Amino acid sequence: MKIARPRTRAGVAVAVTLPLIAGAFALGIPAHADGAQHGRHVLKTTKPQWATTKADRGSTTGSAKVTARVYLAGRDAAGLADYARSVSEPGSASYHKYLSAGQARARYGPTKAQKSAVTAWLKSAGMKVTGTNEHYVSVTGDTAATEKAFATKLHDYTKDGKTYRAPQTAASVPSSLHGAVLTVVGLDNAPKLAEHDEELPPPGPVFRNSGPFSSYHGSKTATGLPKAYGKHVPYAVKGYTGKQLRAAYGAAGTGLTGKGVTVAITDAYASPSIAEDASEYARRNGDKAYRKGQLSQVLPDDYNHTKDCDAAGWYGEETLDVEAVHALAPAADITYVGGASCQDADLLDSLSKIVDNRLADVVSNSWGDVEENETPDVAAAYDHVFQLGAIEGIGFYFSSGDDGDNVASTGTKQVDTPANSPWVTAVGGTSLAVGKGDRYTFETGWGTDQAPLSKNGKSWKGLPGPFTSGAGGGTSKTYDQPFYQRGVVPDALAKANGPTRQRVLPDIAAVADPNTGFLVGQTQQQTDGSEKYSEYRIGGTSLAAPVVAGVQALAQQAGHGKPIGFANPAIYARFGTKAYHDVTDHPRGPTTDLAVARVDFANGADDSEGLKTTLRTLGKDSSLKAVRGYDDVTGVGSPTARYLKSFKRH
Repeated sequence: MKIARPRTRAGVAVAVTLPLIAGAFALGIPAHADGAQHGRHVLKTTKPQWATTKADRGSTTGSAKVTARVYLAGRDAAGLADYARSVSEPGSASYHKYLSAGQARARYGPTKAQKSAVTAWLKSAGMKVTGTNEHYVSVTGDTAATEKAFATKLHDYTKDGKTYRAPQTAASVPSSLHGAVLTVVGLDNAPKLAEHDEELPPPGPVFRNSGPFSSYHGSKTATGLPKAYGKHVPYAVKGYTGKQLRAAYGAAGTGLTGKGVTVAITDAYASPSIAEDASEYARRNGDKAYRKGQLSQVLPDDYNHTKDCDAAGWYGEETLDVEAVHALAPAADITYVGGASCQDADLLDSLSKIVDNRLADVVSNSWGDVEENETPDVAAAYDHVFQLGAIEGIGFYFSSGDDGDNVASTGTKQVDTPANSPWVTAVGGTSLAVGKGDRYTFETGWGTDQAPLSKNGKSWKGLPGPFTSGAGGGTSKTYDQPFYQRGVVPDALAKANGPTRQRVLPDIAAVADPNTGFLVGQTQQQTDGSEKYSEYRIGGTSLAAPVVAGVQALAQQAGHGKPIGFANPAIYARFGTKAYHDVTDHPRGPTTDLAVARVDFANGADDSEGLKTTLRTLGKDSSLKAVRGYDDVTGVGSPTARYLKSFKRH
């Protein structure tokens, strides 16, 4: 299974993963396309792309233990995809005719007969069944039993300098189970991580911003530093608060608070101080106090892979997500659903809990990986959950990534997943300028070039400097173009990989640049070893996703509480209207570059090791460009007050 990591704090970009089945969304077919051979039904999504002949190192040892999940397709996988589209598409006869979780299970969940047949087959092949639920049957077995059960050979393959197991050919199931099995996850083991029953670690080391700061964009100019692009630039903001972001995205004065809406947040693990931190942050920064029961957590019985996943590193992610949602939608209920680890299996379990129990209307997810790292089997399992969510009126929002086109971090131009799934809303990022009086001033696409102050302090060395981070975006190599992007996404982007139109990311955007980021408060380990609450500025599309989730909570309230559900058809239906800020990289004109000055502690905590002064140029996102109309940095743009008002008519 693949390891997933949170997005990043204050400008250090971290990415994470998952691929999919090209064409499944566009055609409305189940992700496990047909292919019976010799009394078997082939699961075409089960062989990873990296298991090539060139990388093949021979048969896996027969004693190797395999742990897998056989995901169940349910009664009507094709019908599920069709209904997920029709219930989400404005103008459809089924638009917004959602099912309850119980109705969804009754219509599309697996039957007892299907589960019994799958279980009996696995046992007859020599596999040990270790668990069963509404989504999968979990099994273990040695190599021989696994090869017998799935009619494939397991070989060892080299990947990124290491050796992993994978099926030599696509796995299959008996033809009698055609339609019952969606996919099999776990036949490959890249990467192999630890066991479970682990305790969560304490908070990580403190991170602070140094300053000087602007309180709003342009409030404090760096007159003592060299000019850039012909003028003295402002210092970076200390961190925007909810009042500023609500004004920027059209909520000020509307009376909208997210009342009656529940936003779920998924991440790995759980911050031990989240309730206290969220309450303290609201008190200090003018947000509405949490009412009793407004913030709740749904957590696993135990945790695993805490060292491999850097469990403490996820505490800040949960904190950001909770505080950002509350800042935008102060009356919305927030349910945090923590994963037992950062692996796909555990994150899938978290998402499934939300769908199975309809825990929320809107789901914010600030994690993912690059497309080349994930295998189609896992992608099929994710898409199945997203489709179930769509028919229940649940919308999933995923951060698009923090490394632009990913060339700098991976050497390959690619998008992030699960944000690339056509069944989720991919949230891109901007650099946001909120001026005096909380006035929206401008946005650029988030993309940062960084130049340090020269030793003599008279110039910016190598201006604009190298690319450091930016909103993820681009064209998927695994998904065809979904219907809602037709006529909106230019062919120059949709056909970037060849003659076939494919899915392009992102769909919508909000503030993400750590240099124009959000102020967050968290308990951290101080330099003296104590654990205390402190505040710092943070960014990444990890910020953009909960901001958009908060806006969607307001939009749902504006629509008299009717769930928006899978939002992309409605988002694209508003393209070209005043519902969006049409964000470009040069809002002040094509020859005017924008930048901020930033002063940081060299060690990230205090001035004991000195300060670092840098110039951060805005709107330079690797090879991606924010231009007029749809683009692969900001999608259709960022929401305005008209966006919220538009839901009152629907």
